[in-house]
Amino acid sequence: MNTVENLFERIKIGNTTQLEALLVANTELVNAKDARGFTPLIFATYFDNLDATQCLLRFNAPINERDASGNTALIGVSFKGNLELVKLLLQHNAEVNQINNNGTTALSFAAQYNQIEVVKTLLNHKADQSIKDHNHKTALDYAREKKFEALVNLLN
Repeated sequence: MNTVENLFERIKIGNTTQLEALLVANTELVNAKDARGFTPLIFATYFDNLDATQCLLRFNAPINERDASGNTALIGVSFKGNLELVKLLLQHNAEVNQINNNGTTALSFAAQYNQIEVVKTLLNHKADQSIKDHNHKTALDYAREKKFEALVNLLN
């Protein structure tokens, strides 16, 4: 197993001690990418691994780097509803209005999956409700389409 594979494996199994040791030995590993274009930070947030995410941020992991689909860590965690990770990423200056390859923002993903607390947090960080994805839909359009009434009221 090469060093990059080892890094991603440490993140996947949640071994933050070994992850930190790898990063101390080679700080450039925070910029690595796997075959899907995931950075270590995106990978850590994908697995809802708060400890690994915090560790990577201490080593200045690029917060707004995108995977092959154009998703950032913030976009990825927004649909899952992990509010703690959303707040952590925003505290580290994650770009709230970044769009992926389909024109989708973190706000739109959160709305599509009825993640009300994430939507509130994104709005408090100046998420732009007017951004339309490649289907010409906003977060409000998705909330209406899925009949998420509380979310529709929040976004109106």
